[in-house]
Amino acid sequence: MKRKLSKIKPLENLSLVDKVELRLKEYFKENNLKIGDSLPKELEFAEALGVSRTVIREALLRLRTIGVIQSKKRSGMILTQPDIIQNFEKAIEYNLLGEEALVDIFELRLILEVGMADLLFARKTEKDINDLDKIVSKIEKEEDGNVIFSLKHEIAFHSKLYQMSNNITLQRFQDLLLPVFNYVHEDMPESAKNFQYSKGKFVSHRDLLNILKDGNAEDFREAMRNHLEPHFERVLSLVKA
Repeated sequence: MKRKLSKIKPLENLSLVDKVELRLKEYFKENNLKIGDSLPKELEFAEALGVSRTVIREALLRLRTIGVIQSKKRSGMILTQPDIIQNFEKAIEYNLLGEEALVDIFELRLILEVGMADLLFARKTEKDINDLDKIVSKIEKEEDGNVIFSLKHEIAFHSKLYQMSNNITLQRFQDLLLPVFNYVHEDMPESAKNFQYSKGKFVSHRDLLNILKDGNAEDFREAMRNHLEPHFERVLSLVKA
């Protein structure tokens, strides 16, 4: 069914690509377009908006770059599902994140790991628990009671939790967090070794594993909050403008 372009209001005599991009988004919403729906040609958009094809092409390029549209042979342009992690990945790959952004991302990591408890208990398998047990045993053997774990052990344990969530986006986000893990560990103060936990006791990886085996989601949430308490205190002590 051919859609009407009359709903898109033409622009005044402006060559602002930003405004064209906004009008295109309005068109997608007003026509209730879904993933896989075909789009009008560049010329049709240009005529409806009263701008040149060059401007339309540049606006479409922006949408193509973030994965909103895709050009296919014979079928022309179609609406696609954007990869919500992809642009984030590029920012990290090119080392474009400053210290404030790294802290923000680390805060997000803390929130996710405390909040994923229900997913873990709903989706854990016997194999998951066995794999996690092996990871914890290796940590205990190599760390010898140290409460400040090595970077590789932190990554191994917490990556397994993300995997157990069986949420692909969460798992991909965990991959993005690796530079943040590195940033946090490099900047870990010596005083962290003597951190005074509010519950009076440090919750170890073994403790978390035991709760996953025999406890419940609420117990795990509280234990993970305790496990990450030094990090929470650190980020909450930072004054943001």
